[in-house]
This record gives sequence, C-alpha cells and structure tokens, in this order.
Amino acid sequence: MSNILESFSLEGKVALVTGASSGLGVAFATGMAEAGADIAICARRVERLAETREKVEAIGRRCVAVEADVAEADDCNRVVERAVAELGKIDVLVNNAGIGTAVPATHEAPDEFRKVIDVNLNGSYFMAQAFARAIGDEGGSVVNIGSVLGSTTAYLPQAAYASSKAAIIGLTRDLAQQWTGRKGIRVNALAPGFFESEMTDQYPDGYLDNMMIRVPAGRKGESRELVAAAIFLASDASSYITGALLPVDGGLLTT
Repeated sequence: MSNILESFSLEGKVALVTGASSGLGVAFATGMAEAGADIAICARRVERLAETREKVEAIGRRCVAVEADVAEADDCNRVVERAVAELGKIDVLVNNAGIGTAVPATHEAPDEFRKVIDVNLNGSYFMAQAFARAIGDEGGSVVNIGSVLGSTTAYLPQAAYASSKAAIIGLTRDLAQQWTGRKGIRVNALAPGFFESEMTDQYPDGYLDNMMIRVPAGRKGESRELVAAAIFLASDASSYITGALLPVDGGLLTT
C-alpha cells in the first residue's frame, strides 16, 4: 500500500454479514459498505433483511440478501453460493448471527441450551467452512463475533450463551492455525462488551447502567466503535493479525 490509510479500505472487497436483520448486524453491513465493500447479508427475518439491503444500496454498494438459518449447514452453503454468483467473489465473513438466553441452569431445558449452541457456535463454524471452501486459495478474513462473556460473567444466568462465546475463542484460534498459512485466511474474533442490542433489551431495567461500575471507560459502547474494529480486522491493515481476540469493551476485561 502506498498510503497507510488505504490499507483500512474495503474498496473492491465483498463482505458477508450474518444476522444482518437487526442491531449490530445492520451496523456491520452498512459500516462495511461505507468502507467500500459490496455486501451479502443473511438472516431468518426476511422483511427486516430487506430493510438492511435498502440501507446498503442507499450507500451506493451492491447487496445480496438471502433468507437463511446459520444453524443449518446447507443454508450456509447456499448463502455463500448466492454471494459468489451475484457479487463475483467473497473476501470477508462477519459471523455475527447469535442468540442468547438468561435462564437459571437448573431450569434450562436441553433444547434451549442446544439452540444457543447451534446458532452461536455451530452456525459460525458452518459458515466459516462454506466461506473457506468458496474462496479457495485467494485468501480472506473471517471476523467472529464473540463476547466478553466468553471470558467473564455478567451476573446473569447465561450458561448457554457464555459457553458458546468461550467456544468461539477456541474456534477462532484453531481455524487460524489451520487456514492462515495454507489458505491465506486470517481468522480473528471481536469480544464486545456492553452494547445495546435486542438481547440487552431483554435485561432488567437499569441493568446496563448498573454494570458501568465494571467498565473503566464508564459508559456503554457505541455500535460505530465495534464496527470500526471489525473493519480493521477485515481489512489489509490487520494483515499480520490472526488467531487474535480483540476486546471492544471499554476496559471491562481488565477489571
């Protein structure tokens, strides 16, 4: 790169964002479009997905929207195939799709636990597999969306969610050691701290404000701050970073 700032650009790249029907998924899709990428998106909620596509296209980027459940490997393959067929290639995968529960461990049904693991962990793995197979040896970047709850607790009963996000750390490291040297695919993970989302909307009133005592920055994160970190990991600016977990948490994990 002749200019260091150019290495942060996603111009000419195609990024696939899962779980892009709401919240942070929409922010990732539109943010990467603003950084220059054409975008493929998937989610289960078709109407909300169409709204995200309109936002991406309003930025001036191409967008392909595919209804899919990432817990189904066949759906993951179909999403990647559509993205390549309509956008020509795929360079970046943002494994954002995720769900969570807050159920005491003695009351959580097996199916409730399995559903969280199926989406958060299995879905990330299946989508990464489809991505790696599709890009061959061209190289690319996988950004897994983990959580600080993979490394600490939030004082809520979240065994399924915390387990899935801890597993994302191991998945990220293993795929990085398998793929970076052989296929040129860097695999990293973000660990968001306290950001407002559909999941946090279900928390008790005042919960997030009370948790700020644990955050050195003293405030919740803003979506643009998480998106900026994802763009960094997706771009050539992070070309020598792989297998890493990057907390975006206002210092939460330091306490």
